[in-house]
Amino acid sequence: MPQISVRERLVDNAEDVFRRKGFTGASIQDVTEAAGVPKGSFYNHFRSKQDLAVEIVLRYARATDHSSLEGHGPALERLRGHLTAQVERIRGSGIEFGCLLGTLASDGANAGERVREAVREALDGWTDAMTATIADGQASGEITSAWSAAALAAFLLDLFEGAALRARTAADHTHFAEEMSIALEALRP
Repeated sequence: MPQISVRERLVDNAEDVFRRKGFTGASIQDVTEAAGVPKGSFYNHFRSKQDLAVEIVLRYARATDHSSLEGHGPALERLRGHLTAQVERIRGSGIEFGCLLGTLASDGANAGERVREAVREALDGWTDAMTATIADGQASGEITSAWSAAALAAFLLDLFEGAALRARTAADHTHFAEEMSIALEALRP
């Protein structure tokens, strides 16, 4: 069985450390301890904590499954399936720590421009994926056309991140699904 590289161990463990502590609260020592590697080895793979944060944001964005948004079937059901899967993704890694993107976005001023840009790009990609599904729903008359598909997608994503923040404060995801259902119902014409 191939051995996992030190770089991969750092990246694998950094997501959890950043999710739990935020950018400001997480130290390189925290990451290297979680990865079980010497602190000095960090600098063989990353120039800074910011470089590592950008890497984990890109990895998180690539791992976000948008496949349920594509295809056939009612657009609202595709959106519901996608958002439910994202709630489960967060729940699986600890609802009390929220969404990695929301956590790093809240540390934006301290994380630096490169991290903010990576988070912004990840959120934009997610918004674009939902925009296409919403446009399908608007074309079929299933979703209101009172606002653009892009505005509705941004609304859903903002609501999702806000619901993740609220769930984080209570360490409880039960209202998350209800809030997503309310939002999806509000998209009907």
